[in-house]
Amino acid sequence: MNNFTSAKDVKNVEELVKEAIVFKNNPLSFSHLGKNKTIGLLFLNPSLRTRLSSQKAAQLLGMNVMVMNMDKEGWALEWNDGAVMDGNKTEHIKDAAMVLSSYFDMIGIRCFPSLTDREADYSEHVISQLIRYSTVPVISLESATLHPLQSLADCITIFERRRNKNPKIVLTWAPHVKTLPQAVSNSFAQWMQALGMNLTITHPEGYGLAPQFTSGAVIEHSQQKALQDADFVYVKNWSAYEPYGQTPAVKENWLLDEKKMQVTNNGLIMHCLPVRRNVELPDELLDGPRSLIHLQAENRLYSAAIVMKKMLEAKPL
Repeated sequence: MNNFTSAKDVKNVEELVKEAIVFKNNPLSFSHLGKNKTIGLLFLNPSLRTRLSSQKAAQLLGMNVMVMNMDKEGWALEWNDGAVMDGNKTEHIKDAAMVLSSYFDMIGIRCFPSLTDREADYSEHVISQLIRYSTVPVISLESATLHPLQSLADCITIFERRRNKNPKIVLTWAPHVKTLPQAVSNSFAQWMQALGMNLTITHPEGYGLAPQFTSGAVIEHSQQKALQDADFVYVKNWSAYEPYGQTPAVKENWLLDEKKMQVTNNGLIMHCLPVRRNVELPDELLDGPRSLIHLQAENRLYSAAIVMKKMLEAKPL
């Protein structure tokens, strides 16, 4: 594995999920792999689970870890080639990547979309530029359109808790007070389909996701109809793909509750966290026996660890 930015970087997603579960059961068995190796984690945006799980995953593998909050501690980076840098951008990614590659054996980066320019966001310009100029493997800790480590953790969680080989999985839009990216939802859809899972996506009119990630999934605008016989219900807010980054008015009540869940197959609740309690999901579901949110968060550690392990094993760094 040279770089990790999406499910497409994985030869066999099911095998990777199963390897992660093996790692979870033996987390200290591979600490020799990262001896004398260093990973650099770059954050252009805030983080809790991603930062801490990635740090601990690297430590389980015996790696040294260096973290930099680029938005607060680093120079403002210029990402465009050929730029005349006479503004507020101090360092070009071409130079920064060269320096980082000389310090680290692999690099993780977390960045968000602008939600104003769909073409720019969906080109994944930031992470693509880092990969272009880096000479070491790059791991996406979330990008403008995808969150692969979260999705891998979600896959691990589903494999651990599924009651049949092909469960019905529903991704449902939820209310929110802010305009949020589509990355988690895009990524979850991509990984579910890479596994050949039975996926239904339900959302209000006007909140369709990018077709490149949802083709093959069932799209249903009636939340209650979508929930019928669901084994897993993944709850997430996202802004519109078209018109991009907008939040069209929603008249219906899309807040999930125990009453709505009665039509499921004793469905289990998933959410990537952080969650706006009683806005996206009520306490009764988040704190109830259906909830898998903390297991998902725990599995963030093992999704990061298995990706780093595969990179360490791929070739001498």
